[in-house]
Amino acid sequence: MSKNKGFSITSAGRYSLALYELASENNVLSQVEDQSSSLLNLISLSKDFSNLIKDPTNSQEDLLKVIENISNDNKLENLLKSFLNFLVTKRRFFYVEQILKNFIETCSQKRGELKAELKSAKELSSDEISKITEELTKNFSSKIKLNYKHDVSLIGGLVLQVGSTMVDTSIKNKLQQIENRMIEA
Repeated sequence: MSKNKGFSITSAGRYSLALYELASENNVLSQVEDQSSSLLNLISLSKDFSNLIKDPTNSQEDLLKVIENISNDNKLENLLKSFLNFLVTKRRFFYVEQILKNFIETCSQKRGELKAELKSAKELSSDEISKITEELTKNFSSKIKLNYKHDVSLIGGLVLQVGSTMVDTSIKNKLQQIENRMIEA
């Protein structure tokens, strides 16, 4: 079992890199990236589609028909459609979600973007989020791809992580530190 899991992680990386290189060579990288995001969104929103992908008893013909329908409905780039069909014929469609996530991550890295996670106790407006993104871009001298989440459990303050750098100014963290000091004393 563990050997199969390891294979899936490495193969997902290889397949996503191959998709990146093909899309780049054919000058359709941004379209394929956008459509990959849409497909991932579809997978997360549609329980039926998600179950279809994960069900090993589905025939290749059924999966190819589904891909054809999705491709026609969403006007998928031919390269992406062919890639999805290839995954089905190679019996790797089970890993499509992981491959597409890796592909989007690869696109981001190739553009030189850094991933950042921001959690705040207070709901932030889109203006505030864009100002934070601009400030991070200046400070880290790199494009920032910010993932924002509102987290009321923080009580107050925020938690920011850019790469391996983390800043935690939340009240929850300060209370945890006080509790740890009291236990040590």
